[in-house]
Amino acid sequence: METVSIATVDGYELSTLRHAVIRLLEPIGGISAFVNSGERVLLKPNMLSAKEPHMAVTTHPSLVRVVADLVREAGGIALIGDSPGIGGFLRVAEKSGIYEAAQQSGATLIEFKEAVELQGSGLFRSLRLARVYYGADKIINLPKLKTHEMMTMTCAVKNLFGAVVGTEKAGWHLKAGSSRQLFARLLLEIYQIKKPALNIVDAVIAMEGNGPGNGDPIELGLLVAGVNPVAVDVVAGRLAGIPADLLHIGREAISMGLPGSKFDDIVLVGTPAGTIPQTRFRLPAGLDVQFGLPSFLAKTLKNHLTSYPAADLKTCVLCGICRDACPPGAITIKNSALSVDNARCIRCWCCRELCPHDAMLVRRGLLLRTLMRFSRSKTAYESSSSEPSGISR
Repeated sequence: METVSIATVDGYELSTLRHAVIRLLEPIGGISAFVNSGERVLLKPNMLSAKEPHMAVTTHPSLVRVVADLVREAGGIALIGDSPGIGGFLRVAEKSGIYEAAQQSGATLIEFKEAVELQGSGLFRSLRLARVYYGADKIINLPKLKTHEMMTMTCAVKNLFGAVVGTEKAGWHLKAGSSRQLFARLLLEIYQIKKPALNIVDAVIAMEGNGPGNGDPIELGLLVAGVNPVAVDVVAGRLAGIPADLLHIGREAISMGLPGSKFDDIVLVGTPAGTIPQTRFRLPAGLDVQFGLPSFLAKTLKNHLTSYPAADLKTCVLCGICRDACPPGAITIKNSALSVDNARCIRCWCCRELCPHDAMLVRRGLLLRTLMRFSRSKTAYESSSSEPSGISR
């Protein structure tokens, strides 16, 4: 059985949040169960892009500050590191408030630059992760709970993809991103190479809709913690009211037989589950309905059964960020216009995730529009009409 703790908290005020984190960790041993004196403890927040804290794109700096303070009080050496999806590391740190949090806590900010090649034991025999990430004595994973246009939800497991350095992320999107199942397997194998000692989820203000970079903040007032990021994600998905069969990482974890992948094998502690109001996140517009189709049919009908990105001519400034970041090179700029080759597009949604102007729209294929209008089958688009799965047993 895996243990996951839940705590309620009313906002990000430092003293209130500190008490909530202490209360959150108490049922699983407190911070001293995860940090020993003299250990170099790397805090891994979500530092996707240079967005202010209220936009819920990045882990809130108050949580980073509180956890860094607790690490130092336990005798550890606190480091804070990541490899942002877009923008310079310092700019992202400053805009998100994490730079100030590091200064106030005495933690050291470290950008993931240098990678070390590691041997995997699953499908991916070789993985390159940030040297400072792999070399830390302990990892404390600090994800933000958000929807995700490619993976439906990003939380503890997905946040560890930040250990892949810089532009190497695009290479993995190209290699594994055309299959949600394969990409989920990649994320789970990254987690297994260097398992975090602790995961603490920022779900005080989460994100719904077109996450991870362009969604809408939603107030949950919750913190979630556990040793096993798979189990933490299962609980987070329940808290968000997302049907389990839409969570690619959870589905793949079950197929791999990983501990914590089934809700019935998780023990909940802390705030009683029955006292937490049920929530149903609005899901991304970019999800597809290919599940269960034979691969040859899904490929043939790809443009009709999926959503695809298209530039908003009113807001696109032709900066080229999406073009340069597109793993398959499906985006071109010619004659003062941006276009997407839908045949080459793998629907990773990196373009929407990284666009600083929110200028990439979601277009839907003809069959998808028809299914959304008439079908009552259980898909991402009909989940809004069903009851949320809930967290109580």
